[in-house]
Amino acid sequence: MSCSIYLDCNASTEVLPAAIGAASQAMSQGFGNPSSSHSQGLLAKQLLQGVRAQAAAVIGANDGHVVFTSGATEGIQTAVLSALCNIRERRAAGQTTGSLLVFGATEHKALPEAMAHWNQVLGLGLSIQALPVDSQGRHDLAALAKLLPDTALLCTMAANNETGAISDLAGIAALLGGAARRPLWLVDSVQALGKLDVQLQRNSIDYAVFSGHKLHAPKGIGLLYVRRGAPFTALVVGGGQEGGLRSGTENMPGIAALGAVLQALQQGGSFASHTQLLALRDQLEHALRHAFPTVVFNTPLAHSLPTTLNFSVPGLPSKQVLDVFDAAGLRVSAGSACSAGKAQPSHVLVAMGLPAWRCESAVRLSISLLSTEALVAAACKAIARCGQAMAAMPVAAAPAWAPTGPLSPLPYVAAAAATLHWHELDDFLKAHPAARLVDLREMAEQQVGGGMHHGHRTAVSAPVSELPHHAALWSGGAPMVLVCRSGNRSQQVAQWLHSQGHTTVRHLHGGLALRP
Repeated sequence: MSCSIYLDCNASTEVLPAAIGAASQAMSQGFGNPSSSHSQGLLAKQLLQGVRAQAAAVIGANDGHVVFTSGATEGIQTAVLSALCNIRERRAAGQTTGSLLVFGATEHKALPEAMAHWNQVLGLGLSIQALPVDSQGRHDLAALAKLLPDTALLCTMAANNETGAISDLAGIAALLGGAARRPLWLVDSVQALGKLDVQLQRNSIDYAVFSGHKLHAPKGIGLLYVRRGAPFTALVVGGGQEGGLRSGTENMPGIAALGAVLQALQQGGSFASHTQLLALRDQLEHALRHAFPTVVFNTPLAHSLPTTLNFSVPGLPSKQVLDVFDAAGLRVSAGSACSAGKAQPSHVLVAMGLPAWRCESAVRLSISLLSTEALVAAACKAIARCGQAMAAMPVAAAPAWAPTGPLSPLPYVAAAAATLHWHELDDFLKAHPAARLVDLREMAEQQVGGGMHHGHRTAVSAPVSELPHHAALWSGGAPMVLVCRSGNRSQQVAQWLHSQGHTTVRHLHGGLALRP
């Protein structure tokens, strides 16, 4: 595999070295329980309070509450539960609350699913309504104005994780300020921290959620902001930690690491500036335009995060682009990491009303506050190579030999017999001298990523799109080991060949991605 160039930072980021050091110190030296009254516990409590104060300063919490959570999903669940419990209480008291739960149509799926879950559990029977967005991915404020009189809870993003589109929070706040009955307001701020000026008190936001691993802290740590006076119901109860707002012994290594990230944001110097990020993004944009002259960017860059590019190339479905990019060492995505295993087009781009081909061809490229000029320069060279390799690449159609629709896993016995792991490959090839390695990657992938070799064995090139022309490979009955980038295509082809009676076929689990 080529050298890895990581450009999927909206999904997750590398951990800041200072954060690794802080987490390690918290585990090796500051391992006391912050609820303990002895000296070791008091030291942990001091760290806890210090990071909480840092967080409040960075996000502009003023006198609001800052609660440590396991991440944004927990924060969303807690905020939605708090709002809906308050709605139930006000209804029981005979107060008018509104009957709509409104969320931005391009929100992360965690939000509407949390709404639906707690609405059902609490038996409220409220209607869940998507707030439309325009073709730039920004909320339709005219539509919101019409919905506000009957809205009990409004949920919007500060910036979109797939497109980078920046929301007009000030415009939304102005509408809420003029409403006869102001709904509770939850803002998903996961992609905003460190990239936008997050000052929550400016806009009367009731709840905001943050996730550490999107900003160079480890996974498993996040923040929930609750405006002072906003209703609150604890999702996790028990020992009364976090002032009773979130029970359970605090994740001190994660909190220490997050503190190091927050300190780096406050002091400057560790992270790229906004201007530097824009320059890096401009270089990537230029490289994409040069490599793919017909490229279309799905969000106007003037209204997008300086870290994010979402683009489509006519005639190139995102799966093809991702395969070739990955072969060239470029780690990118087609959208939210949480939806990466789903075949549907991005719900974000569909909500923006973009043509079907743009939704099906969309690729997201995202850098981080730690991305360097050297990394982006390497990425631009790799993008150029991909453009050259894909210039004459035909649009992949469903092969005539393959079944239509999602393929079921191989039957248990057949799957065990048909699957090889990398540590088993040497022994298999020694036991079967006539066995052939078959490289199922498309020619553009092989061109940028190199051919498949193992020991003294060179794989036969048989791209999936051309497989019907290679029937001689399996007609003789000799053992075959199928290889692709991730193991998905090789499993599908192995399944089809087994269904045709070719039981000597194996596929390599995990493909080249798991090659030692």
